[in-house]
Amino acid sequence: MKKAQLEWHVLLLVTLALVAFGLVMVYSATSAPAALGGGDPTRYLLRQGVYALIGVCLLAAAARTNYQVWRRLAPTLLAVTLVLCILVLVVGNEVNGAKRWLSVGPAVFQPSELAKVALALWASAYLARRPAPQTVGELFKPIGIVAAIFSGLILLEPDLGTTICIAVVLGAALLVAGTPLKTFAAAAGIAAGVAVVAILSEPYRYERLLAFRDPWQDAQNTGYQPVQALIGLGSGGFFGKGLGQGVQKIFYLPEAHTDMIFAIIGEELGLVGSTLVIAAYGTFAYAGLRVALLCRDPFGKRLAAALTALVSGQAVVNLAAVLGLAPLTGIPLPFLSAGGSSLVVTLLGVGILLNIASGGGQALASVSDRGRGDRRARPARPRSGGGARRARGGGDVRRVAGARRGSARS
Repeated sequence: MKKAQLEWHVLLLVTLALVAFGLVMVYSATSAPAALGGGDPTRYLLRQGVYALIGVCLLAAAARTNYQVWRRLAPTLLAVTLVLCILVLVVGNEVNGAKRWLSVGPAVFQPSELAKVALALWASAYLARRPAPQTVGELFKPIGIVAAIFSGLILLEPDLGTTICIAVVLGAALLVAGTPLKTFAAAAGIAAGVAVVAILSEPYRYERLLAFRDPWQDAQNTGYQPVQALIGLGSGGFFGKGLGQGVQKIFYLPEAHTDMIFAIIGEELGLVGSTLVIAAYGTFAYAGLRVALLCRDPFGKRLAAALTALVSGQAVVNLAAVLGLAPLTGIPLPFLSAGGSSLVVTLLGVGILLNIASGGGQALASVSDRGRGDRRARPARPRSGGGARRARGGGDVRRVAGARRGSARS
């Protein structure tokens, strides 16, 4: 494959810039409420900084590791993640009625975040060695079955947002693998039906859907969070109130430092700051898709598309929810929202993407994507000079032997 040097630098710079900016915004969103409540203003910053350091170390290690290693580890990682997703339902910490976290000493880990990368690796490896599914039945076995198992476990936590992310990641891998659009559309319709059932089965999800339709109808109850987010975005104006000068984070906007951090960005940095953040995610998506296009290795191509969708897909869903264009799902904004598990796992995924961009696994990548729609003939190569000389030499020997036999008969 070609080394995507420009894309490599763009991905790295955008990622590190967003992580650094995220630390600033987490501090801005949490320091004032903590100080007013008598707490430590730097508590969330220090914790997010530790997770950022761990994530950057994993990014550096993954960027230097041949991504083909993950192909062999994918089944094991998937099995470990499945066990963790089951374990969190049994012994996980319950917060606000949800069991999503496992505690190991002072550290808290969310297995559903690891499931996103584990499924991206496993699905990419599976699609790289088999033809793309042509029917819904082929798609269901085994990709659909595995996705349904993980989605069911995650919905029991409950966590609809992560389930949506899994669908986006698998959808990207399937599209790049060559799944027909009609098959993909049928599968998307089935997934949408399941999502509707999941929404209607949980009262709080149904309330969020009603709040999305008209948040101002019940602005003090079900529509409170989206209304406060819109107030924050609108009050920022063109240039914003100034970094750290926002008021929505002070006991007005719930979850200001996690799911709703973009509203704080809009209030304090205005339309200019919000546009730059959106442009950063757009640049990341473009560079990641360029890496997928340049990669000729089937596994690398599918994995690059899945990991790009992991970041850009989450960003689109989160931004749409904050802007009032979609219901709230609880999906964090990659690199910016406070949350250790999401940050660490996402940075690990970016590290793998960087290795694909740097040309890791070139020996395997030199083989074209045969059997996956790329059936072009390989270029013919001339024989070596030694072989040609041996062929000519063999002809000379045969001619000399024939002349001797003719002279003997005469």
